[in-house]
Amino acid sequence: MLEIGSGTGQHAIYFATQMPHLVWHTSDRAANHADINGWLAKAGLANTRAPLSLDVATSAWPSLAVDAVFSANTAHIMSWEAVTMLFSGVGRLLSPNGLFLLYGPFNYDNRYSSESNRYFDQRLKQRDSQSGIRDFEALDALARQAGMVLQQDDQMPANNHLLCWRKC
Repeated sequence: MLEIGSGTGQHAIYFATQMPHLVWHTSDRAANHADINGWLAKAGLANTRAPLSLDVATSAWPSLAVDAVFSANTAHIMSWEAVTMLFSGVGRLLSPNGLFLLYGPFNYDNRYSSESNRYFDQRLKQRDSQSGIRDFEALDALARQAGMVLQQDDQMPANNHLLCWRKC
């Protein structure tokens, strides 16, 4: 499993603990590596790996053999160009039947799923005009362009969803 945008490393530790059969590769911009390494060192899990440098908008992607890619709370803080590059990169990285799991808030039919998401989107755009809650349909189109098909769309707490695409 490759996690894109590992942030502090908390997700890596949680999921690697829950699924010890998976090897969890963390990745993020170099500025976040110290936090990730701190969490990894404290947990001391055999199935986690040191962070890889990856900025989906500017970096070369690592050459890894992974069965899945996971990213949480990233698409809404990236520019649309970076989101496009995220999907393209995942599509190139995954082997047939590989999974891409994307967690976060999403709009459906150009509508917010809640008033709190409307407010959150406004705050995101005030902070950075290139960010914002993404429309599911646009993300699904990017996935199809990258050779992936939607497998599941699971509603999660706090008006979030977990989207899962499979590489054809």
